[in-house]
Amino acid sequence: MPTLEGGKPMPPSPNGRQNFRRFWWTLFLIMGITFLFLYRWGPAPLEGMPVRASYGEFFQWLLTNQVEHKIQSAYLVENVVHGELSDGRRFLVNIPDQDPDLIRLLREQVPNFRVEPPRTAFWLNFFFNLLGPFFLLAIFWILIYRGAQGGGRLLSFGKSRAKQVTPEEGGRVTFQDVAGVDEAKEELQEVIEFLKDPKKFQRLGGKIPKGVLLLGPPGCGKTILAKAVAGEAGVPFLSISGSDFVEMFVGVGASRVRDLFDQAKRSAKASARGAIIFIDEIDAVGRQRFAGIGGGHDEREQTLNALLVEMDGFNTQEGVVLVAATNRPDVLDPALLRPGRFDRQIVVDRPDLKGREEILKVHVRKIKLSKEVDLKSIARQTPGFSGADLANLANEAALLAARRGKNSVETQEMEAAIERVISGPERKSRVISPYEKSIIACHEAGHALVSMLVPGSDPVHKVSIIPRGTALGYTMQMPLEDRYITTRTELTARLTVLLGGRTAEELVFGDLTTGAQNDLEMATEITRRMVCEYGMSEKLGTLTYGRREGMVFLGRDIVEERNYSDQTAVLIDQEIHRIIEECRQRARSILTEHRDRLKKLSDALLEKEVLDGDEAKRIVFAEEPSKEGETPSAGAQEKVPG
Repeated sequence: MPTLEGGKPMPPSPNGRQNFRRFWWTLFLIMGITFLFLYRWGPAPLEGMPVRASYGEFFQWLLTNQVEHKIQSAYLVENVVHGELSDGRRFLVNIPDQDPDLIRLLREQVPNFRVEPPRTAFWLNFFFNLLGPFFLLAIFWILIYRGAQGGGRLLSFGKSRAKQVTPEEGGRVTFQDVAGVDEAKEELQEVIEFLKDPKKFQRLGGKIPKGVLLLGPPGCGKTILAKAVAGEAGVPFLSISGSDFVEMFVGVGASRVRDLFDQAKRSAKASARGAIIFIDEIDAVGRQRFAGIGGGHDEREQTLNALLVEMDGFNTQEGVVLVAATNRPDVLDPALLRPGRFDRQIVVDRPDLKGREEILKVHVRKIKLSKEVDLKSIARQTPGFSGADLANLANEAALLAARRGKNSVETQEMEAAIERVISGPERKSRVISPYEKSIIACHEAGHALVSMLVPGSDPVHKVSIIPRGTALGYTMQMPLEDRYITTRTELTARLTVLLGGRTAEELVFGDLTTGAQNDLEMATEITRRMVCEYGMSEKLGTLTYGRREGMVFLGRDIVEERNYSDQTAVLIDQEIHRIIEECRQRARSILTEHRDRLKKLSDALLEKEVLDGDEAKRIVFAEEPSKEGETPSAGAQEKVPG
């Protein structure tokens, strides 16, 4: 038995006594129900297990019983005939409800035949027929009572499922662990400072923002920003997902919203400084009302109405700040987005070059990184990467270094991790015939050569014919800096590079393959956007054609509204075909003029399988020895006029 410091026995805890009593009551209840069930429906009597005869066999016994005397006695109980055979064994047989011939034969052939009533006791009938429902109601009432006392979840169905984060738990993530989103950090830091020191802002008449909406693509740091707010705020922080409000029963979500805000108001009053609510993926509950095919969704709309009232309704109280995150702002209800509810809308977009470098520094803190690794160079090779992609990159590099038995992560592992994140793992085990391998090498050499010779294209970083992911080979181009606008020259250069692989196959082998399917899809999409969205067609003018409705941060189109005539559609198709054909002819002229360089690059790929950008440039721009036998150095990068 546990003892206190003075040697006195420690008294048993109330919870222990409650659990002990609950265990024994449950055990007695199960044993009682089992006993009654066996007594009422148990098939074996106390005399032993009888022989079960078939109906046909029993009928034959009756027909010959006057001669053989096989059946000594029998009695009928409901639809079962029990009896004793001449050898002392007991038997039973099930008979149909209506069989007058069998009853007549029993009376005639069996001298000791009788009919008996069912052997169920009166008190058991009374219990099952009258007290059984009361017994079930009593069990149901006990469950309700326990739910009201907090011991169950029966009456907490409409309660909020928000998790309150304490300062100790929230301190695990701070703003020092968040990088690349300086503007968002400043906005949220201001909200936290308002909660900590409201007089600093109230002296000029400022009011605390009621809501902050974090917008951005997946993996850019919206949720980790909320975790950092929990670690920095020092006030009660309640976290919940938007899907926790949506249930099958109408009214449950609205009840949970009201309970969530009541809980936040109580916490704000207790802390005397306010409280923060964080709703992740708010688009699950904040979708526009009566939107979509088939009308609205009653449960979600009632939940949204409750959320609107709690944020800025008749009885709104200050001190509760709502922070929400979503990557679908296009589907949110306008009433939810207006000032007074979400006063601030912060876009958490993909980081730029400086932001990617800072994010990499955060994620390599716990990784043994070699001194030769230049994180700025790695950041320059990862345009368009989100924070989650960079975290995955650092982890993949550490795993690759451990797999190779190294003591630290080097530049080679970081660059291999970039390719792994973009295209997937290498598939060196795939068996490719020499002929197909030569086609792949020619295809990738065509991409690389056109990229090096067309003005406005990004530099070649790496060329490989090793299958990776779903691709049989790839040519990786890396821009020198982050760009936010693209010129028509750059777009046509991109189209020419995309069509260079297929054109090289056609030029060298005189046939076409299916390997350029993805290139053609990308080229067609870029050209369509040039004509229909960017106004880069002289024939159609500076207009936009068609209106696309899609996911803003997810990059997927849902539907396209056609707001032009059939004649214009024909012109659009003609312009798309013209631009792609011009770029294809441009790539063909470059490859025809420099076919010897295409062969050198293709042969080098067949020999080494992987070439970096510098190796490819040396192969392409290496000059032949002069007539005097001198070997001049490689010239500058050559460009073909656009």
